[in-house]
Amino acid sequence: MSEGHRQQLEEIFRADDWSMGVLEAVADLNLPEWAIGAGFVRSLVWDSLSSQERTPLNDVDVLVFDASNVAKEREQQIERELAGARPDVPWSVKNQARMHERNGTKPYQDIEDAMSYWLETPTAVAVRLETDQTLTIIAPFGLQDLFDMIIRPTPRGQEVVDQFEERVARKPWIQNWPRLRVMRHA
Repeated sequence: MSEGHRQQLEEIFRADDWSMGVLEAVADLNLPEWAIGAGFVRSLVWDSLSSQERTPLNDVDVLVFDASNVAKEREQQIERELAGARPDVPWSVKNQARMHERNGTKPYQDIEDAMSYWLETPTAVAVRLETDQTLTIIAPFGLQDLFDMIIRPTPRGQEVVDQFEERVARKPWIQNWPRLRVMRHA
């Protein structure tokens, strides 16, 4: 991952009080392994690059990894705790230690491994606020496509190209960010 893009991503987050507050709310729960990814990161970056107001999010994807408790009830408990702290945020918590079952793949080893099975490269980026206030960036496919405003299938997205195409057709990405380009091959 390019250091320039890494620094640019951190600057975009640090300049956005709302996003930093969302990260702080999750950090305050002291979860063992977590990050916030997908549209939370992707939309913030694309809005920043497009010099436009915040695009509303359908949800804020909190990724946790806890193989010791894969019950959906635990995810719901975390969502309730987060809603108590930040009721203005549409929280969605998913334990990546169980998501392989829904996705029909081998079990994931951690959050980054789970993200490597996501369908498009600019979505497969997540951020975590550490206790020392540094930001950890998880990006199994790097940050280049995110900053170049390119929607490209991951290796998994190429395997299930119909699912990739369905997501591109269903999501309002092109309408929200007209500069985006869809690249259908790696």
